[in-house]
Amino acid sequence: MPVGEGSAPRYVPAMQESAAYRRIGILGTGRVACALGGLLAEHSREDVLLWGRTPAHVDRAVQHIASARAAGSIAEVARSCDAVLIAVSDDAIAPVAEMLAQDLTEGAKMLAMHVSGRCGLAPLSPLVGKGARVAAIHPVMTFTGNAQRDRSHVPGARFAVTADTPATEQEGVTLVELLGGKGFTLSDEHRILYHAALCHAANHLVTLMEQSRQMMEAAGVDNPAGVVAPLVRAALENSLTSGFDALSGPLLRGDRETIDRHLEAIGESAPKTGEAYRALARATLDELKRSGRSVHPRLRDLLDG
Repeated sequence: MPVGEGSAPRYVPAMQESAAYRRIGILGTGRVACALGGLLAEHSREDVLLWGRTPAHVDRAVQHIASARAAGSIAEVARSCDAVLIAVSDDAIAPVAEMLAQDLTEGAKMLAMHVSGRCGLAPLSPLVGKGARVAAIHPVMTFTGNAQRDRSHVPGARFAVTADTPATEQEGVTLVELLGGKGFTLSDEHRILYHAALCHAANHLVTLMEQSRQMMEAAGVDNPAGVVAPLVRAALENSLTSGFDALSGPLLRGDRETIDRHLEAIGESAPKTGEAYRALARATLDELKRSGRSVHPRLRDLLDG
């Protein structure tokens, strides 16, 4: 499929004879597959093989990765690749791994990885039975679907690496470094809590910003994002640097009247945001108490009312 007007430019890696893997396979055609596939192509001596369930999606994904071609079947990937990245939805990892395992020969010398944050090594167990080395390498990064921009965000990004052996764990970290990322090891049993933490920080932040925008618009503020951006960026940077000590505002000061008037104004002009405001304010009071700070008892009563 030719690259049409408005399509993302095709990524052209610097191919090397000393590439880490003879041939890399990508199972999946979505955002992460396109972004990481383009970067992995630099470390595959032969053309990357790309497989997906929908041929049109495969053709489109191939356009984002130079030195890549569509695989005729998942069996072709199993027969000819020594490293395979499974970049599909969480629920599809186990079925895809099972399909790949069916075409692997016993004692296969393959590194098989998935990029899910939630899933550990269990979905890859059929591959272990055939002798493959398995790992989960989750990029702590958001992918938008703009392959070129997404690739630019990978260098310096953190990757959580979980593997079946210490040697494979190190191989996973090394592969992450080839991509320009920074790998850290994570136990299989803690991956779900780790993923919940990421979602709490990133996904709920988006919701928080949207609700702040709704309040600002209800207050008649033009360009809410532009108004709040410097404050939010400073607060985020301070939080990352200083932790909970970065907290400021009326809850820290115990300013009951301000909180009371907040709730009144929200109830009148932006009632759909009230529940989240109360919940986060209560959570803030909990953290203040946990850190040994004094909390005005009437604040809690006000927020629970």
